[in-house]
Amino acid sequence: MMIDTREPIIVEFPMRGEWLSPNTPGSRIPSHGTNKFGSRYAYDFIQVDWERKGWPAYRVSLSQYLLFGVPLHEYYCWGQEVYAPCDGVIVQAEDGYEERARTNLLSDMSNAYKNARYFDPKKDDVQSVAGNYIIMKCGDNVYAALVHLQVGSIKVSVGQRIKKGELVGRVGHSGNSFAPHLHFQLMDSSDINTANGLPSAFEQYEVFRDGEWKKQFNCIPSNKDRIRFHS
Repeated sequence: MMIDTREPIIVEFPMRGEWLSPNTPGSRIPSHGTNKFGSRYAYDFIQVDWERKGWPAYRVSLSQYLLFGVPLHEYYCWGQEVYAPCDGVIVQAEDGYEERARTNLLSDMSNAYKNARYFDPKKDDVQSVAGNYIIMKCGDNVYAALVHLQVGSIKVSVGQRIKKGELVGRVGHSGNSFAPHLHFQLMDSSDINTANGLPSAFEQYEVFRDGEWKKQFNCIPSNKDRIRFHS
């Protein structure tokens, strides 16, 4: 785990079942290589086949992924349920941003490069980066963002009060996304364009180590941890 001077804010893990976090503040900070868009301490979560070499996130072969791309339904995590990480109020809920029907390595990399280099918050729509997303206020100057959700899946609306663990949407591939995944972060503002990231940790989950599941409390997973959570 990286050492950081700020105490992480404790939240509930936002999915159920087994997950891997390929980008996590447990392995590097900033976790996504940038402090932009409040993402300094952000997590990405995917599901993988732990028995296959390289832990692929999709059911097809590597050659099909590289040559032809992969339809979204062939990804293990696409459509998985996403839950509120805290009690709070929904302050933004943006849906209707269409997902690309399949992943394509070259076009997705080009899209990511363009957004990283040329996105202008004054004139560009933040949905081109975030896709379908939810922002909820968890406390004073603490906002949770759940990003890249499946189109048409958002179950909440602005102003709605929700409890920790309530269903809010589904994992998707909208916006600046290489493959279906959940991007999760805490921020000090509800404006993704200007917010600073806040460190977070998960109040409880399990890690598979030495052939058994071991409970973790108030921890931050690394990018190698096989993690699971059931409420």
